[in-house]
Amino acid sequence: MRSFSPRLAARALWQMRIRKRPYVLSHGVNARCNLRCSFCQYWREPGGEMTKKEIFRMLDEASSFGIGVYNAWTVEPLLREDLPQILRHAKSQGLITSLVTNGLLLAKRADELGDLDYLSVSVDGIKSYRELRGVDLENILAGIRAAKKAGHEILINCVISSKNTGELEDLVHLAEELGTWISFEPLHESRGISDSVWKDLGIRDRSEYEKAVHRLMDLKRSGAPIINSLTYLEMISSLKPGFKCHASDIILHVAADGSIENCRVHTQSLANVKDGLAEAWQASRIGRQEAVQSCPGCLFFGYAENSLLYEFVPEVLRHYEWM
Repeated sequence: MRSFSPRLAARALWQMRIRKRPYVLSHGVNARCNLRCSFCQYWREPGGEMTKKEIFRMLDEASSFGIGVYNAWTVEPLLREDLPQILRHAKSQGLITSLVTNGLLLAKRADELGDLDYLSVSVDGIKSYRELRGVDLENILAGIRAAKKAGHEILINCVISSKNTGELEDLVHLAEELGTWISFEPLHESRGISDSVWKDLGIRDRSEYEKAVHRLMDLKRSGAPIINSLTYLEMISSLKPGFKCHASDIILHVAADGSIENCRVHTQSLANVKDGLAEAWQASRIGRQEAVQSCPGCLFFGYAENSLLYEFVPEVLRHYEWM
């Protein structure tokens, strides 16, 4: 894992707290997926995609705006043929690059990702994986191994549901075997998905769930490669958000068509970066404030951990290991 950089931390804090601007550009780089996961709404609503030229302009403006991290995700980034060029352009602008993928195309494309700093692969189970994702886990593991061979540092991310609660410790041991890091977050029951899906996948056996999360805490204390903070794990064990959300202060959330959204929960279009990134950020300000004020909270790992970091929570500051 890359070592902590005081200079990088100072730059991020200056950008967020003094300039009042986001430090991370989280970009839905495409609108297509090669899986049909029942709990995901993104593949159900394919829309337009920015052209490579439009994305390059956005990245140029992001760098000038002080943004330091470019995260490419949704719906499946590796379906985009020009993704390596996009990552290369982001690097040329001085941005740290990050990618979130389902991993199905990773074995085929791992060698093309030389300009990638952080690689996150979704692995939500072992025995339960096929039921959850519709493909064999071995296809994904082959991609992870190929990416490791290509020199990539990898995070496995697991969304906890009723189907995999009994496999969390096994997933930690799988990460140890593969030489990767691992993170966990509870399933978010988003709107737009059938109630029958949440009835099947939702966390309902709270006793089993709490026991499994507390076991993750024990494993982390013993040195397992879990990147979640103990503060966060304790929070999700009760399924109660215990933090002030700063997601809209930290992250500029851009959909595939260029729309600025507040976050993964509040996805209404507030502005569009095609009109200029700085202008769109300013134009979305009131909408972002209203979304935060009306939000009951969520437990998405990236939002919670980064908000805790923003608030200088000591345990999170001491352990923080992934962008």
